[in-house]
This record gives sequence, C-alpha cells and structure tokens, in this order.
Amino acid sequence: MADTDLLFPAHDSTDSKPTKGTVLPANLEAEAAFIGAVLIDNRVIEELTTPLMPEHFHEPVHQRIYERVLKLLERNSVATPVTLKPYFESDEALKQLGGTTYLAQLTADGQGLLHPRELADQIYDLALLRELVSVGRNLVEGALDTSDEVEPLRKIEQAEADLYRVAEGASTGNEAQTFRKAAFGALEVVQAAMNSGGRFSGKTTGLDTINDKTSGLHNSDLVILAGRPAMGKTSLATNIAFNAARRLMDDLKAGIEPEKSPGAGVAFFSLEMSADQLATRILAEQAEISSEKLRSGKLSREEFQRLSFASQELTDLPLYIDDTPALTIGALRTRARRLKRRHDIGLVIVDYLQLLQGSGRASDNRVNEISEISRGLKTLAKELHVPVIALSQLSRQVEQREDKRPQLSDLRESGSIEQDADMVWFIFRAEYYHNALKPDTPDETSSEEVRMKYAEWEARHLELVNKATLIVAKQRHGSTGNVPLLFHSEFTKFSSPDVRHYDDDYE
Repeated sequence: MADTDLLFPAHDSTDSKPTKGTVLPANLEAEAAFIGAVLIDNRVIEELTTPLMPEHFHEPVHQRIYERVLKLLERNSVATPVTLKPYFESDEALKQLGGTTYLAQLTADGQGLLHPRELADQIYDLALLRELVSVGRNLVEGALDTSDEVEPLRKIEQAEADLYRVAEGASTGNEAQTFRKAAFGALEVVQAAMNSGGRFSGKTTGLDTINDKTSGLHNSDLVILAGRPAMGKTSLATNIAFNAARRLMDDLKAGIEPEKSPGAGVAFFSLEMSADQLATRILAEQAEISSEKLRSGKLSREEFQRLSFASQELTDLPLYIDDTPALTIGALRTRARRLKRRHDIGLVIVDYLQLLQGSGRASDNRVNEISEISRGLKTLAKELHVPVIALSQLSRQVEQREDKRPQLSDLRESGSIEQDADMVWFIFRAEYYHNALKPDTPDETSSEEVRMKYAEWEARHLELVNKATLIVAKQRHGSTGNVPLLFHSEFTKFSSPDVRHYDDDYE
C-alpha cells in the first residue's frame, strides 16, 4: 500500500479542528485495511462487536465509502469496488487519491481479513479519543471566554454531559436513525411484551394493575406522579423503586441477562426525606412491620428477626438513594449520568419536582423555573434512555371542590409539566376525605338520626378502607382511566387487588 502521507493530504475537519501544532489521533492505514476487508468479504460487518459507523473514520473519503457500503448492504446488495464505482466517479477528493482505482487498491492487500475486529476496535477507540480532544478543547475555550456571563457550574455540567456522550460511544455527527433500525427497535419492544405473557413491555412497577394499564414504564418517558398531601405519592414511588430493583436482583441471581429483565437498577433522588428514612420505609414494607414500631423500637423478637432477614436479603438490591437537598436540575442530571455510567441504572425517580431548582436565570419567575425543570427531566429521560418518574404537588384547588378527584388543571405552578410528561398519574384515596367527615360516635343517649348517620358513614368507610385509585389522566401511547390499588397504611405499601374490577369503590 502507498505511503499514507501521500495518499491522504492534510485536511481540516469541521467537527474537530486540531489546534496548531497538534495531530488528532487516527490510523488511516487501519481504516483503509478495514474497508478493504469489508469489500472483499461483506460478512465482516456482521461479525463486529463494535458499533462502527461512518463518522468513526477520520478520513472523509473513508467515511463516504463506508456509508455507501452500509447502504448497499441494507438493500441486500453486494458491496465491491465494482458496485461502488458509479457512486464515486465524480468524487473530487477520491480523484486526488487516484480516482475509482483507489477502491480496487483497498482490496489488493487483503491483510485486513486476518484481524478485522481488532482494526474496527482501534478505529472506534481513536474516534473516541478525538471526541475527548474536542470536549477538552471546548472546555478550555469556554473557561477562558469571559465575554459572556460567567457560569462555571453550568460549564462543568456541560462538560459532564459531553463526557457522558463520549462514554456512551456517541459521535459528533447527527445520529438520525434509519426507519429499518427504528423498526427493529419497535419489534424488540413488542417481543418483550410477548415474553412477559402479553402483559407489559417496559420496566415493571411490581403492581399488576398499573402494568396492565400502562404496559410498564417505557424508556425515554417522563411520568408525573401527583397528588395532595397524605395520598401516598412517596409511598407509591418507593414501592415502584423497590419492586423494579428487586426484580432485577432476582433475575440476575437466576442467570437472566440484565437486558432481558423487566426489572431495573433505580436511582432515587429524595429531596424531602433522608436515605435512612427511605430505607426504613422499605424495610417496614418488606418485613410488614409498622414504621411507628421501627421508630420507637418497640419490636417483638419475632418482628426483629423478620426485619433482620429482610435487611440481609436486600444487601445486593440495586437501589441507589441520593438525598442531597436543594439540587439544581443540572446537578441532578449530572448525578444521574454518573449512576448510569457506574451502575447502569434503568429507572430514575425524583421526589419531588417542586423541590428542584432551576439554573438561576429564571429563578425570579417560578413558572419559567418549573418549565425549565420539567424540560430538563424529559431531556434526561431521552438522554439516558430510561423512564423518569417525577413526583409533583397539586394546587389547593382540589380541596375547594366537592369532588376531590384531581384533574390536569390542578398541576401546580406550570402547564409545562403536563406538556412535557408522557404520562400523568394522580394518586387518590377517597378513604382519606371520607374519614374527615366522620361524625361523632353515638352513645346510649344519641338519637336515632345520629345513629343512622353514623351507620351510613361506617358502611361507606368499610367500602373505601384500604382502597386507592391511580388516575391515569394522560398517556401519550395509550388510554386514560382509573387503576384500582390497595393501600396498607400501616406499612405504607401499595398492592394490586386480586379481583380487578374498576368500580366506584375505588374512586
């Protein structure tokens, strides 16, 4: 093969222009040898373990050749120097390398067939190194540029985002998917639903009625879980976090591959409760011991044994709790990226949205700040390709209505929450409001009217006790409606009823 210094004249890349006196890491001979191997035997691409794309090649001519090879293979055509020739006869850059005869020169040696995987790995690794150069240069230039408002924390967050993108193997080029690739992704989702017995295709909530209604929690979706105080928002979120993490833990122990499990490692950002308080809740739920007993220490020996067993059993639970207070949306996204990189989390939960802070630029306008936060959470879901559940407060308008069931208009402080969300859930317990109407308990001196009034209240109470409703008020990819749940207040635990009838008892 000819000397690469003669074959490949120096050129400037619009995406990663090197600074003066520096040479970007690249191996043009490896690129040429790999493409030559592909043109000799197209099956080389099928055997790659590295997701090699055209933008991973440093030489623009190689990028265009490899891109055309992929297009031919997508059409089930054969990629050879002969079939490529019509596409490059007018390529000016290729003319500098000898024209279309260069395509034949690529296959003349054939050395690339001896180790195509190693060549692909090297090309890919060098592309990532060039990306690191670009990230480092942008970081230095941004840090030195004080012409605009100085925001060092924002620059750090951007650098973290860029590094995460590099770590995930993303390139500087536009990564628009072909419909073929997107269709394969859709078929994988359908297959996951079939493997679960036709019940759900996303991450499990551990609650059958919710899984039935929503088909589970789907990657890139933002789910808003809202409710008035005492409805059980945090309890439901904690239950879902535990159920997803427990399912993944159990599946891994059973030898099931992580990508085939409906469970997920969970990042739980608790801005209201401490990590030990959340852990206490989870242990109380699993050992079925009331939280009050745990706090007071008034446990029997049998209860303590159950608690000890539960804590030992959950030692390897992939649930990561971050209880840092007053997080900004940027800092939360940075921490979530780290957890994704280190622990491959598959679900993010934020408790709760209104306790997050914006970047500071919109802090004088709470509506704009909440809009920035909700957009940031949706961006996080798409960036990490995981579902994000964000808890949210509701306005006091609910309390002023006779019908206490929440509506989308009750979402507090910003309409952008509803707009950015893929699903909006309201948790509602009629029992809570009915208990507030409890009349005085009748005694021997009470009138018949008082006794009947109390009897009516008690009858309705028995219908509502331990029942809850998850109102799916918005679902971008499905229907809305009510989901019946059971709420065991003593253990702050939700479960699904055995008989899933959707009637007024749950409303």
